[in-house]
Amino acid sequence: MSNSSSFDEFLLLAFADTQELQLLYFSLFLGIYLAALLGNGLVITAVVGDHHLHTPMYFFLLNLSFLDLGSISTTVPKFMANSLRNTSAISYSGCAAQVFLVLFLLSAELSLLTVMAYDRFVAICRSLHYGTIMGSRACVRMAAAAWASGFIYSLLHTGNTFSLPLCQGNAVDQFFCEIPQILKLSCADSYLREVGLIVVSVFLVFGCFIFIVVSYVQIFRAVLRIPSEQGRHKAFSMCLPHLAVVSLFVSTTAFAYLKPPSISSPSLDLVLAVLYSVVPPTLNSLLYSMRNKELQEAVRKLFQLVQTQ
Repeated sequence: MSNSSSFDEFLLLAFADTQELQLLYFSLFLGIYLAALLGNGLVITAVVGDHHLHTPMYFFLLNLSFLDLGSISTTVPKFMANSLRNTSAISYSGCAAQVFLVLFLLSAELSLLTVMAYDRFVAICRSLHYGTIMGSRACVRMAAAAWASGFIYSLLHTGNTFSLPLCQGNAVDQFFCEIPQILKLSCADSYLREVGLIVVSVFLVFGCFIFIVVSYVQIFRAVLRIPSEQGRHKAFSMCLPHLAVVSLFVSTTAFAYLKPPSISSPSLDLVLAVLYSVVPPTLNSLLYSMRNKELQEAVRKLFQLVQTQ
């Protein structure tokens, strides 16, 4: 039985086509990556630079943009570098680092999205006590807890995954190191060691999802009782982008990691990986800014400041 320590590298084979096609993939992912850098960079700069946006909602949005930048920068640049060099190799340590960072950032993002749902619930359903409940210290503690929970979860999951002996070679049918694909390489009798963490993952994901759903049920009930149409529109404009982000992120991530092996296929796995690891970091900043006039105004002021320099 060969152990994973006998491998010096893994092979990422999802886009291992001809050099011409790899250059096409490089161009496509470069455009997506630059869009993610631009969108999240604008959100970060606008929130930091405009004192009107120094509120709990934008503080959490700032953290979300940092998480999005981190998650897409963990996977896409390595893939682009491999495409230019016409190779599919990633070192064993590099693969372990990718798995750790992807899990860390994705699980921290889920925790943060849960916190953001709570923030919207308090803002709309407990508006008179919002300043007391969502004070600056409370917001920092909630954000720190989201980051810390992601770190601990990822540390446990990554350590357990890379302690499994691998009997099926070192070819990963994905464009980055992903736990479901690495588990396919493990020995059948050692796979049961992952069952405990998978069960914990199910409870964590659906626990957060149920909390978010319950929060939004209460939010929409409160919004529908607002007498003015302008007030309802403002409340929906704050909540709908977050709900869209949560729906895309939770549905694709949960399906990618929890789907039964019987329905797994290389093309489906690849589409899901792109949907949860590449699309949300690129679209989140756009979804939050489309209906948010305060953020749009801050970005407009930022462009005006750049033009006057």
